[in-house]
Amino acid sequence: MTSPEHFDVAIIGGGPAGSTVGCLLKKYNPDLNVAILERERFPRDHVGESLLPPISPILIEMGCWDKVEAAEFPIKIGATLRWGKNPELWDFEFFPAESFKEEPRPAKFEGQRRLTAFQVDRAIYDDILLNHAAEMGCEVRQGVKVARVLREGDHVSRLELESGDVVTARHYVDASGNSGILRKAMDVRCEYPSTLQNIAIWDYWQNAEWAIRIGVGATRIQVRSIAYGWLWFIPLGPTRTSVGLVIPAEHFKKLGKRPEEVYKEALSEEEALTALLKNATSEGRLQTTRDWSFLAEKQAGSNWFLVGESAGFADPILSAGVSMAQLGAQQAAYTILECDRQTLDPGWLKEQFGKRQARRISTHISFADYWYTTNAQFKDLKEFTAELARANGLELSPDKAWRWLAQGGFIDEDLTVGAGGFNLLSIRSSAEFLTDLATDSPLEEKNVLVLDLAGATWQDGAAYAEGRVVKAPCYVREGKVLPLRGHFGVLVQLLQRESRLPQIVEMISQMAKQRSGDPAAMTFLSMLPEALEGMIRDGWIQASYDPKLPRARLVQQGTGFHLNRDMPQGA
Repeated sequence: MTSPEHFDVAIIGGGPAGSTVGCLLKKYNPDLNVAILERERFPRDHVGESLLPPISPILIEMGCWDKVEAAEFPIKIGATLRWGKNPELWDFEFFPAESFKEEPRPAKFEGQRRLTAFQVDRAIYDDILLNHAAEMGCEVRQGVKVARVLREGDHVSRLELESGDVVTARHYVDASGNSGILRKAMDVRCEYPSTLQNIAIWDYWQNAEWAIRIGVGATRIQVRSIAYGWLWFIPLGPTRTSVGLVIPAEHFKKLGKRPEEVYKEALSEEEALTALLKNATSEGRLQTTRDWSFLAEKQAGSNWFLVGESAGFADPILSAGVSMAQLGAQQAAYTILECDRQTLDPGWLKEQFGKRQARRISTHISFADYWYTTNAQFKDLKEFTAELARANGLELSPDKAWRWLAQGGFIDEDLTVGAGGFNLLSIRSSAEFLTDLATDSPLEEKNVLVLDLAGATWQDGAAYAEGRVVKAPCYVREGKVLPLRGHFGVLVQLLQRESRLPQIVEMISQMAKQRSGDPAAMTFLSMLPEALEGMIRDGWIQASYDPKLPRARLVQQGTGFHLNRDMPQGA
């Protein structure tokens, strides 16, 4: 056996999760010796091409957003779907198409581009990220397979490569995707919290038409329900498009047909997509994979971390896979950096990382289950969706559905408000197409907001920013968290002084006037209504209606509020 080669951090896998960990480690501590071991040689195709807006700030932090933008991937402003109780198409948008402005590309990460995402050819995207990690100083080795992980209890002692070489490190990161190389070696069991077990069948096409073109390079992905599954249509560049089918594994087995047959028949049932492919040519590289939703029972150990799909997987209907992978990778990198600083207890740091990542994955799994159970288009899958609902205890009346969606809380410690990667506004806007979920905001019905912290405990949670992990106070009650920073810290201070919504709105308006020249501050203030709604739905605010006070109306500009002055004013 050759003499071991030692690194500070050894990362198994060079996909987006592994590249993100490597880039951020080198950004915040250039002296670290970081190895990324990738068994394949890039570029190589990979499924998971539709991204979400939270990825862009991470790309900016990594220093490679401009490189990704220069590849001229289509700009994703949302999706056009046939999904839910209505057979008609409907749009789910990050950014309104009618407001999207023509601008040359490559563009900067500012203005409207902060609210959009990319649709990426993963062969190109992953290659950009891995090359950038090398430029940042990571030791990137492609075509290198980890054959064996040696351990001593919960401690990884070394990696043995297929070549016979040996790698040792102070920290190890499993970013090996569904292979879960380190996860399996450490005997980490997986939970399967959902009965949702699908397979995906897909191919790539050249010269397909886009369903919609908006401005310069912007579009929506296309999602179409069919009786026994759903189709995706994702333009990846000027000439290449990913077209795939997702179908329950059990139903596929019952069909008794080859993947090629099932894929071809599914496409023939969707006339609109077939028309877009009329003059296109298949690359003839049909691929399949299983999409089993799962969650690793442990996310970190003595000297190791799981990131990306090795840590868990949620059904692709929410387009969340790469976004979750890179966010988890960011927090893993911060945790390693903080462990090395030895200013905080490493056990606490790993516990916080594990809890945060597990909750992120589990909420996406739950929300994907919700989407499937609300889809009346699945004519051949009624028993499948009924079983899914029974397994989750889902009763889809408006009130019960909201309570089920919020069982882990609408507020998370990443300072976002929503469920499964969607904010509350998005959930409300899509509700009419899914179920009879009540779509009105409580802020338009109630005008007295009383802060309720009874029974809550004061705890330290982890806050992640600019390469640091710091302790940040929060209240915790019945599994729900109220961070005392960001929007929530501001609102707690306001609510301790005032409970009448009109007066709270006036106070926010005064803050806006003082900061009118600061775009970042105005963006922050515009998100306060959503944060308030999250506090109401999670029980941190007891809301009621006083007929002597005006009501507020939510709007999509300024501070997000408009007071209805036609209502009586209180003293």
